[in-house]
Amino acid sequence: MAKKPSPGSNVAAENRKARFHFEIVDTLETGLVLTGTEVKSLRQGKASIAEAYASAEGDELWLINSNLPEYLQANRQNHEPKRRRKLLVHRSQLNKLAGAIQRDGMTLVPLRIYFNDKGVAKLLLALARGKNAPDKREAAKERDWNRQKQRLLKNG
Repeated sequence: MAKKPSPGSNVAAENRKARFHFEIVDTLETGLVLTGTEVKSLRQGKASIAEAYASAEGDELWLINSNLPEYLQANRQNHEPKRRRKLLVHRSQLNKLAGAIQRDGMTLVPLRIYFNDKGVAKLLLALARGKNAPDKREAAKERDWNRQKQRLLKNG
């Protein structure tokens, strides 16, 4: 019987600062349309989605500004590192996301690219609202207080 990988071991790329810069309202798992060399590059774990965002254009959802470096062993069949990648969502989900972007001024931020149990690349997409400076300071205070509280409970 094969051992299942731990939940964090199959993460190919993560946007760690997204939760600091944005207030996450809702999350959605989407599929990605990738070429073979992009999948191999993702498996190496060198991808970056820190500056990426998603955009609804027409009847499609696109991941823009993500960086998947070239796969070194593929010579002529390599991919463009910063190309736009199509995201796969149901029509009702796309309409809901597009409505939230238009109506409420929200943003679609990628949180994580990972491989599911079947080995298929997935993107965890967040519907988010930008935080301003006072909100960020408040979140930092809250985080510091929770850390200090845990230290006090552990020692006391």
